[in-house]
Amino acid sequence: MHQRIGVPSVETPASWIVATAVLVILALSFGAPWITIIALKMIAAEMALAWIGFGTGGIAMGYVAERVGVRATVITGAVMISIGLALSTGGATWQLYVGQGLFVGFLGVGGMNAPFYVYVSRWFDRRRGSALALISSGSYVAGAIWPPIFERAVAYAGWRQTMLYYGLIEAVIVVPLAAMFLRPPPEPPLPIGTFGAVSAPEPVMGWPPNLVFAVMAAAGIFCCVPMAMPQAHLPAFCSDLGIVAAHGAAMLSVLLGTAFVSRQFWGWISDRMGGLNTVLVGSTCQIAAMAAFLFTQDEIGLFTVSAAFGLGFAGIIPAYILAIRELFPASQAYWRIPTFLFGSGSGMAIGGWLAGALYDHFGTYAPAFAAGIAANAINLAMIGTLVLRQGSRSARFA
Repeated sequence: MHQRIGVPSVETPASWIVATAVLVILALSFGAPWITIIALKMIAAEMALAWIGFGTGGIAMGYVAERVGVRATVITGAVMISIGLALSTGGATWQLYVGQGLFVGFLGVGGMNAPFYVYVSRWFDRRRGSALALISSGSYVAGAIWPPIFERAVAYAGWRQTMLYYGLIEAVIVVPLAAMFLRPPPEPPLPIGTFGAVSAPEPVMGWPPNLVFAVMAAAGIFCCVPMAMPQAHLPAFCSDLGIVAAHGAAMLSVLLGTAFVSRQFWGWISDRMGGLNTVLVGSTCQIAAMAAFLFTQDEIGLFTVSAAFGLGFAGIIPAYILAIRELFPASQAYWRIPTFLFGSGSGMAIGGWLAGALYDHFGTYAPAFAAGIAANAINLAMIGTLVLRQGSRSARFA
């Protein structure tokens, strides 16, 4: 749909080999923070440091990756994750802060996640949405694979040894993978200028480009506020309704499992509908599922709603990234994509916190879900406006 007529495609079988290698690297690298959650539940709040590091590090390391290449930032990131895990074994508060926030978060995963979105998008033009959906599943794969393994490893060898061994595995596997597979992409980056500054920028859908991007970024925050609520609070919500904890955890697994599978479907859809249209459809599905959470009380109904919510939200973030590549020049991807991901991650953090704060105040999750629906409605208004402006015109940049 978005391939330019008369221009040869950059896609080859090597493109999918690169995307698969990126998925493996992300599944390993996103595993590192799970050790802290599994092994040190009493300091699990420190995990926020790693997530903050991912977002801020993505912006900084996105610029570095554009200068020196993603291979260098990924190899460095793998080593930094290993150092961060080793430092965290000291157990002191400052060691956890520096180890998780700086080394694992900012320099480690921050040097991989956002730069990978930019890098992989340059290997694809016809099926870019599918490729972005694939690599964005790395965190889901990590969440599915590593927690049960870490539980056994911690029980057998202790959390310090588990961190040290996993840090070694990270370096031993990721460094060779990056060296072998992360070649320069067939679509070379254009020369980059100052941060976001372009002489005589061309309008995007008739608006200044940074205004369009600001609307997209704000919409991303508002869509991630409700996105985070069921993921963070579904077991507690079920407990309030008298549903046993094990069944609440099973609902969360259904939600995330459905999201992983449907994310690949949404990637296929976005290659045909375009990024903004896919965001609009996914966000509509998400608000419908949020409303269903508000009015569903029985266990079977909640399992169904959980699956529907996973289906709805799964494709939204990759579709935003696709839209950024469709609407803005490739030379600006290095800062627009990480900045957007930082905003969407902040929205996830706000949503999880807001649901907890409203529950603590009202003693029920109904106000939290209502707030999530309101935030989702604002998102739909913003994205709907952009879709209407886009109309039937083809994207200017591929």
